[in-house]
Amino acid sequence: MDFGKFSIEQLNKMNSNTLMETLGIEFIESGDNFIKAKMPVDHRTHQPMGLLHGGASAALIESIGSLGSALMCDLKNEYPVGLEVNANHVGGVKAGNVIGLGKLVHGGKKTHVWQVDLFEEETNKLICTGRLTVMIISK
Repeated sequence: MDFGKFSIEQLNKMNSNTLMETLGIEFIESGDNFIKAKMPVDHRTHQPMGLLHGGASAALIESIGSLGSALMCDLKNEYPVGLEVNANHVGGVKAGNVIGLGKLVHGGKKTHVWQVDLFEEETNKLICTGRLTVMIISK
């Protein structure tokens, strides 16, 4: 699927009045079977020790995959819902941004699987790796 056929403005418009807007998530690039987004590491996404909250990482993983699945659907007749999200936190980050790179692993009629890796923007160090399974439901 070429997600590059959708403009970044179109992708970010879908964030209005959502958790993505609250967390400061912005889509920054899309192309053949991938979508990239950026999320700040700040007071909105910290846990009490001042590190990126694992739940914020999971929210970024689900946001990337869910948007990608929505772009593959006929939203007049069907919609995507998350079935399962997992995240392995392999590094910490205190400030700056994380970049999420979501790759479509499987794009079937009823299920989609996304692999999403999160990297510290400044160092490109892997912070988290996750997988999202999405089910496509008829309206």
